[in-house]
Amino acid sequence: MNKIILASASPRRQELLTQIGMEFTVISSSMEEVPESRQPKQVVLELSEGKAGDVFKSLQEKEKGSSLVIGADTIVVFDGQIIGKPGSRENAQEILSCLQGSIHQVYTGVTLIWQGGKRSFYEKTDVVMYPMSMEEIKEYVDTGEPMDKAGAYGIQGQGAAYIKEIRGDYNNVVGLPIGRLYQEMKKQKLL
Repeated sequence: MNKIILASASPRRQELLTQIGMEFTVISSSMEEVPESRQPKQVVLELSEGKAGDVFKSLQEKEKGSSLVIGADTIVVFDGQIIGKPGSRENAQEILSCLQGSIHQVYTGVTLIWQGGKRSFYEKTDVVMYPMSMEEIKEYVDTGEPMDKAGAYGIQGQGAAYIKEIRGDYNNVVGLPIGRLYQEMKKQKLL
């Protein structure tokens, strides 16, 4: 593949690809994120495939032969319920009130699409949060960091102060299991 395209405007995903020395361009998907499934792993696989497929279809025919599109989607699951990005400050406080002092899961689905091929996979990471007082929750929400993140926290930002333990891939929680992505690309001979 000559050209790698990330089907996401996420600065965190871009940082992870840059971290391992990958050169890529960004073309955000415009698909509406409404999954048919309610099973966490199926949701992230469905959404990552939709995003990658949307961007791949938008390419000109001559570009498709030399391009690899990477689509990704991350969700937080608590007590069997999918937790999205908060819609308001109050919602962010509610989400953090639920997650604090307990364990939740982070799922990221990744889909690779290239001319004549497709590969999808997902990673799941358990995250244990320290207890947080309502004052700590409000102060953290006041930073603005929780507002554009699934689960209303950023493990790579100030939210790290409240993470007790992770079981699985740290980068998966950031938004892209970069080691697994690299290995899958190698296995498919896409590097």
